[in-house]
This record gives sequence, structure tokens and C-alpha cells, in this order.
Amino acid sequence: MSIEVKVPVLAESVADATLLEWHKQPGDFVQEGEKLIDVETDKVVLEVVASKAGVLTQILRGNGEGVQSEEVIAILDTNAAAPAAKAVEAAPVAAAAPAAADPKTSPAVRKIAADQGISPASVPHTGDRVTKADVLAAAQPKKAAPAPAAVNPTTGRAEERVAMTRLRKRVAERLLGAQHEHAILTTFNEINMKPVMDLRNKYKEAFEKRHGVKLGFMSFFTKAVVAALQKFPVINASTEGDDIIYHGYYDIGIAVSSPRGLVVPILRNADNMSIADVERQIADFGARARSAQLTLDDLSGGTFSITNGGIFGSMMSTPILNPPQSAILGMHNTVERPVVENGQIVIRPIMYVALSYDHRIIDGRDAVQFLVAVKNAIEDPSRLLLDL
Repeated sequence: MSIEVKVPVLAESVADATLLEWHKQPGDFVQEGEKLIDVETDKVVLEVVASKAGVLTQILRGNGEGVQSEEVIAILDTNAAAPAAKAVEAAPVAAAAPAAADPKTSPAVRKIAADQGISPASVPHTGDRVTKADVLAAAQPKKAAPAPAAVNPTTGRAEERVAMTRLRKRVAERLLGAQHEHAILTTFNEINMKPVMDLRNKYKEAFEKRHGVKLGFMSFFTKAVVAALQKFPVINASTEGDDIIYHGYYDIGIAVSSPRGLVVPILRNADNMSIADVERQIADFGARARSAQLTLDDLSGGTFSITNGGIFGSMMSTPILNPPQSAILGMHNTVERPVVENGQIVIRPIMYVALSYDHRIIDGRDAVQFLVAVKNAIEDPSRLLLDL
């Protein structure tokens, strides 16, 4: 029986997609669940897998072609039998390695390896155990060799021309649209990170042992942002035409890096999440972003965003809105700087933070007070526990 291989159902906000590269060719036998091709949308890369085992008889749309939601792109013959395995005569001395030579793995690592189609035994590792980090590193797509540089006939100098990915083009369009359609203004402040750093250093080992995830700073900022949004609801609002929509929920976008660019997955109902919940979700987003496993649902919606240029060494920047959201918080690197406390000059770890906002609906007073509320919560983390 022949079955159709179709493009996955795309979100309403995604008009079309691009076929990246076929992993199988006509005549190849494929197992059920085996990946056939990657499909790139404006937001994520989706995998198309074989719904049943069979032989790929036809490829109807080639690499690089634009396709629509649920469009038929190939034909699979499920009646075709798998090719017979070739008998291999083992050499007398080439005995199979004993089971004791296999690396140690945990159930979680074995599941991740299975999801990535990787054998744990083939993953580079140190010692006798394969870790989650080893598997995720092995799963990262290898960078393609750069195309040979061409000589510009006008200047006589070497150049390389590379087409933008759909994701990069979409990001460019959204950034330009945000600047053209919104009155973006940015306000700045500085945060003394010593209190939250002391708290983290005191409890990070116990936290990781208890919750199985590292304690970072993004979770503190997320909870501080939610508390500040509850005090200043207009910062959590969005615009639709001439209307302002006040959201009764707090879906926080967290910008993370992926091989194809910056993506912003969403922490749903962040006000109901604990510090540990936030850290686990962010770690999961990061891992799935690196392995192109984020879904359209992960990236859809959001009422406010946080971006952390500090992990790349940024001292200060003016982040651009992620429409239809009306504000975004930019975090930066933490540097020891001289500050005055109680009339004395002391050295403190200081982070500059920036809030970019749509001045059409958010007054400067609300924006400044919101950022001060975030600052106060980070400089005195007990405020988050006492709801102050």
C-alpha cells in the first residue's frame, strides 16, 4: 500500500515552510519513525518521519523548495519488504566485546540517546559513564564547511554570499516591523548582584541535589519580573489595533540561542512556577533549542520577554520588542564596580539592566517603577518570598 508523506500541520501564524535536506532517497527502505527530512518554518525546524516502515518510492518536492501545511512531498510503499541483512563472517579473534566494556548510562541518558537516534556506546565521553551533556553535544548538528570564497569582479576582492535562513529572514522582518510600528523607548538601571549571588552560593549545592538542576540567575529574574508585572499590569499588556489587551496570566519568553539563531520559547503561567520549575524548564528549552527539538507551541504567545546578552559579554544594550508584547527586559554581564554605600566606596558585582517598552501605551513612570521593582527584588530576594 502506498501512503503519502506530508508536511506537518503548521501554526496559523506560519504561512509556509522550506524543505531543507532529504535524509533518504527514492528506493531507500525506512523504518517506522525514521527521519525523512527537516522542514524549516519562520520559527522552528520540524522533523518529518516515516509513519510506517516501507520503501521511499517518490520524492515530489526537492531540497530548498517552499511547501504549504499538509502538502504531499513524497510517497512511501509500506508493502515493500526490508532488504535482507548481509551475513558477516566473524574473524576468529574478532570476538564481540564483553558487556562490561559498554559505558554506563542512566535511564534519562538512554531516553535522550534514543530520541536523537544515537547509540550511547558511540558517544565520545570521559571515564566509564556517558552523561546527558555528552549525548546532547554529540547530537548537535555539525557545521558545514564554508563555501569557497568568490572574487568580486568589481573590486577584485574575495567575498562569500550565503542566503539567509527562513528563521533569520523572519527575525529581520519582525525587528524592522517592531521599530517601524512601535514607539520604542528604553530605560536603564543597575543592580547590585551581591545579595542574590550570596544566596545562590549558599544553597546551590543543596538545590541541585534536591531538584536535579543547577540554580542560575534567570529564575530569580523571572520571578522578580512576574512580581513587578503584577504591580504594573500595563507592562504585561499587548496591543491589537486601537485596543490594549491586559493579560490575566504571565507567559514569559526566555531568549535562548540555537544553531539557527535566537529563539524565544515561552514559560507558561510563570507566576505558578517555583524557582526549581523555572530552572528545569529553561534547561529543557536550551537543550531542545540546540538539538532543533522546539515546537511551534513552545514559541507561540508570550506576554513579556527576557533576554540575557550578558552570557556573551554584553555590558549594555537596548533590546527590541517582540510584538505584540509591549516590553522586554535586557540583562547584561555582571562586573565588579566601585559604588557608594553608606558614604563609603565599596566594590560590588553590578549588572546593568534595560527595559525597552512601547511608549504608546506605557508611560515612563510605569516603566521606571517596574524596573525599580525588579531591581529591589534582586537586591533583596526575600521580597520574592514575602510578596513585597
